[in-house]
Amino acid sequence: MPAPLLQEIKEMLAEELMLQVTAAEISDDGPLFGPEGLGLDSVDALQLVVALEKRYGVKMSDGEAAKGILHSVSSMAAIITASQRGI
Repeated sequence: MPAPLLQEIKEMLAEELMLQVTAAEISDDGPLFGPEGLGLDSVDALQLVVALEKRYGVKMSDGEAAKGILHSVSSMAAIITASQRGI
């Protein structure tokens, strides 16, 4: 994954969700949801879906797809990279 994209996603997370952590504290592969991750909830997920669509044109067709895409910073970067390549 391109490091600038990972950093951009982390900054988006910190800004959009007004997190209590900085972008630098967010792991590339750590889970974003649940107690072992950043502890994001369903409201955060909705905000992320909207932000990804607005910034990167990534559309999520259903809840299961969104769950996989929003799992980590790396999984979001992978779908953004794929969508930019037209995959």
